[in-house]
Formats: sequence, structure tokens, C-alpha cells
Amino acid sequence: MGQTLFDINDDAGEPVRGHSTGILPASQLRAMMQRGRLVALREIEESQIQPASLDLRLGSVAWRIRASFLPGPNVSVKTRIDQLALHQIDLSKGAVFEAGCVYIVPLLESVALPSRMSGVANPKSSTGRLDVFTRLITDGAKEFDRVEPGYEGPLYAEVSPRSFSILVREGSRLNQLRLRRGSPSFSDADLRKLQAEQGIVAGDADISDGIALTVDLRGAGWSELIGYRAKRHAGLIDVDRPGVHEVSDFWEPIKARQDGTMVLDPNEFYILASREAVSIPPDHAAEMVPYNPLVGEFRVHYAGFFDPGFGHSVAGGTGSRAVLEVRSHEVPFILSHGQIIGRLVFERLTEVPERVYGQGIGSNYQAQGLKLSKHFKV
Repeated sequence: MGQTLFDINDDAGEPVRGHSTGILPASQLRAMMQRGRLVALREIEESQIQPASLDLRLGSVAWRIRASFLPGPNVSVKTRIDQLALHQIDLSKGAVFEAGCVYIVPLLESVALPSRMSGVANPKSSTGRLDVFTRLITDGAKEFDRVEPGYEGPLYAEVSPRSFSILVREGSRLNQLRLRRGSPSFSDADLRKLQAEQGIVAGDADISDGIALTVDLRGAGWSELIGYRAKRHAGLIDVDRPGVHEVSDFWEPIKARQDGTMVLDPNEFYILASREAVSIPPDHAAEMVPYNPLVGEFRVHYAGFFDPGFGHSVAGGTGSRAVLEVRSHEVPFILSHGQIIGRLVFERLTEVPERVYGQGIGSNYQAQGLKLSKHFKV
């Protein structure tokens, strides 16, 4: 993994100082906007720009559809909407997305990517913690949450609340996009070196296709809080109003057992935390991917994106726990304290961002432990 910075030319022929491949930091996202590579129907707000990603906003209209879909090669999303839509919904004054239903929303942002640049999307942290299944779709897409190199066109969000119905409106932010130049590789050897130099997790790290994260089912001791389970038939959550909802209206607390186990019931949604406190170096970003489903009847429900500086001392963090959004599959499954539940995979940025996670940009989860989404009262 080369670490030398050098001057390169980007796909538009303009000089850029940094690595030739990697995830674009905020400064280069702004440059993409200035060159018309990232555009929007409404001006992109500064608060949308994260250290290595851009928050995407819902547009003014949505369609409830019969089922999720991928358009496939040479087919537009709008063509599929015309075939599958049940009814159209005006989002300009707000509307309810009901739990268990599937909606498609054109986003305010669109892209015109150079031939060597691609995009990857994730639900925002708060979205995943509300059990809102959100995926990005592009015209001609064969995969969710991927923007192919050279893609030019609109972006759409598929939104399907699972546990709670949500109130959304034009401008609501449910997912985020990061852009990648080239196809950088990051081997386990690179990760071992980064762990040795930066201490991503304390102590010995289990490194194999990423750093293993394990679940904390002991907390501060027997009968102490270790997680939450979503209540059925709960109320409505306004995704744009933080700190207003009562925890007890939506969540059942889970207390630690003496044997350090818990049973995951099928089709239930849980918020748990990792044992490991994570520290992401300022020049890297990470993604939490589900662990191999062959080792248990559960999965981390939403892949999570960890911004540069998450939990890092440079941004005032002393390590931050990973919040785990967990579902069981078809049968009950006993989860044990310290069991591997996901892995962190890493990518280098093309250059260090001017500000990292937690440095005056409204970050909600720096130095977190077990924590619900920002929508709930502390």
C-alpha cells in the first residue's frame, strides 16, 4: 500500500494532489460540484458534505410500489416505476411511509461521473438504527447501492421501513454517497500494518478479510443494559426531528444475563454494541460488512460506513463502539458474548480531509457506546 502523495491529473484533466486511487474527501467532492459532476435540483447544502461522503436528499415525489426491483441493463428506473407503482405521493409537505411497504423516491442529487470514478451508497447511521431499509438505485443498475464508472443520470432511493412507520418530506436525508477513483486494493497485510501503526482496535486484532468485531452481551455487568429490541405497533417517527421521541414508546431494553447469552427471535430487530472500541485513522474510511451467514442464523442488517476520524483522538474520540443492527433469520438463534458479528473493511482516501468526523460538523455518534438514533431523547 503506497503512502506517498503526488500530483496527478483527474479525469477532467485538472491537477489533484493526492493518491491516484481511493475515496474522495470533502474537498474533492466540492470540486466535483464546481465542475458539474455532482448536481442537484436544489443547492447542495454545506451540512450535506461529510468528511468522505455526501448526504443525499429525497425529492418532492415518491411512488409506493408492489415490490423491490432492479431495472437491469438499458432499462430506466422510471420505466420500472410505471410498471410497478401503486400510487404517487407528494412529499413537498411531508408524508408517511408505512412500515412493511416499499417506496421509490427520485433524489434531488444526480451525477455525471468520469470513466474512472464510481460510487457506493449506504444508509446513514440514523437510518439504519431506525430499521429503515434504504438502497440506492440507478438507471440500468444490476446491483443496489452501486454507481457504475462513467454513470451519468438520476439517482433514486428505495425506502422500506421495517419496524416503525416514518414521516419524511422533500429534503429528508436517509442515505449517503461516497465516490471512489479507480479500484484501490487493501490487503490483510495492509490492514495489519495499519493496526500496528494506528491501533484501530485495542489489543490483538482478528484480521481476515477485515478486522473482526464481536458483540458485547455483558456490558457493565449482570442485569445492566446491553441493547434494545424494537417494539411492534409503535408510533410514528419524524426523521427530521432529533431528540423528540420517547425511548420507551419504541424500544424494549435488554439486560445482560449471567451466562452472557441472548436469544434472537426471528424477524425481530435489535440494537446491540460491539465489544471493541474502534478508531478510524483520518486518512482512511471503513465499512462494516455482515459476517459469514454460514456461522449463524443472524446478520448485521445494514452495512455501516465509518467516516475518517470516527473514534480517533485527533477528533476528540477515545475509541467508539460500533452499533450493531441485528436480525435473526428463520429460526431463533442464541448469540453469545464475544461472538463475531461483523468485520470492518478499510479503504484509503485520496488525501486527508480538512475536517474529520466529530470536528464541528454536527456528528452525532463520536465516542459512542450503545446508542439509539439521534431521534430519541437522551
